[in-house]
Amino acid sequence: MKEREKSQLAWAFYDWANSSFAVVIMAGFFPLFFKEYWAASLERTVSTFWLGVVNSSASLLIVVLAPLLGAMADHIGRRKTFLLALALIGIVMTGCLSLVQQGEWQLAIICYLIASVGFMGANVFYDALLMTVSGTDGQESDRVSALGFALGYLGGGLLFALCVLMTQQPQWFGLADSAIAVKLSFVLVALWWALFSLPILIVVREPQATRERTVALFSTAAGRIWQTLRELKQLRQAVIFLAAYWLYIDGVGTVIRMAIDYGISIGFSSAQLIIAMLITQFIGFPATFLYGRATRYFDVRIGIFFGIAVYSLVTVWGSLMQSVWEFYLLAVVIGLVQGGVQALSRSLYSRLIPEHRAAELYGFYNMVGKSAAVIGPVMMGWLGVLTGSPRVAILSLLILFLGGFLLLLRVRVPAKAEA
Repeated sequence: MKEREKSQLAWAFYDWANSSFAVVIMAGFFPLFFKEYWAASLERTVSTFWLGVVNSSASLLIVVLAPLLGAMADHIGRRKTFLLALALIGIVMTGCLSLVQQGEWQLAIICYLIASVGFMGANVFYDALLMTVSGTDGQESDRVSALGFALGYLGGGLLFALCVLMTQQPQWFGLADSAIAVKLSFVLVALWWALFSLPILIVVREPQATRERTVALFSTAAGRIWQTLRELKQLRQAVIFLAAYWLYIDGVGTVIRMAIDYGISIGFSSAQLIIAMLITQFIGFPATFLYGRATRYFDVRIGIFFGIAVYSLVTVWGSLMQSVWEFYLLAVVIGLVQGGVQALSRSLYSRLIPEHRAAELYGFYNMVGKSAAVIGPVMMGWLGVLTGSPRVAILSLLILFLGGFLLLLRVRVPAKAEA
């Protein structure tokens, strides 16, 4: 295997590593365990409130910190150093969740908040390293980005399947009960994340770093962000793309975060919803990989357009479905395009920005991504209250998909991003 290919595979395996946190912790066990174990003494509405607070707080911290951290990493050329530091914070605090005892919901929130900031913060530098391992070749970045998301779906899905099995059949693993199994799952996620982070840290190489005092570095980074904001007119295509991305990824994020709540609202069981989640994970692995390969034959925007169109159809179908088999089929359809939309969005952005400012500008990209999934849930909630029907409420997401589609039409993709 060539040195470049080794670097690309090592880079992609970080997605395999950290998707364990996204799937097992964020989407799976933390919300459930928080409500039923740590905060069981609280009213369900109160525990839901605190879940919302901790998720919003983590996202808000990344919105504020991501561009600044990215500018600092660009200036000293140490994206891997920042990735390692933030990932280590996330890994340690994920492991600490296993030590939180029943009723200690405040401590659980603190650990989860810090772990989430570590997870999302490390992704800023992981995304920025895409340009290091793939260069400015658009098709190569499409393929490598898709490989990362594909491995993430597979790795996260495999560990999630194991953890679900442990919680459902704890005696098979010599465990006393499901609560012990969930706590063990937190430890497994931390170990998985740490182990599979090693390839990107060992194999991927960056240009020689420079050294600056911390105070000077901070002020320099702040100045770079201010300069970037003033010069955004020179990155017009990137700005248009970020506006489009903010809308359609808000729709995608709302589907991801609200699917289980929506399924419960229309009468499906938690077991059925977990099965649907696993279906999406395992379908997402080959589908995302093929998505990245397919851009050899069509413009990268076409792949994103197709994904947005599929999500629009899923939204309409979801508002009409009656049977659980339809929910499973929708999980398959979403798995076919979800990773592709995410992967091609990341690689398309790399074509619109200069490589030497990648971490800073991917800070803005992650800032936009983390501030998404805000409009969609609010629209769904408001329309649901107004109409009394979750089936009508879900149709509001069509506004986001249409708006993102129309803005993306205005993006012009250069052959190579200019410095």
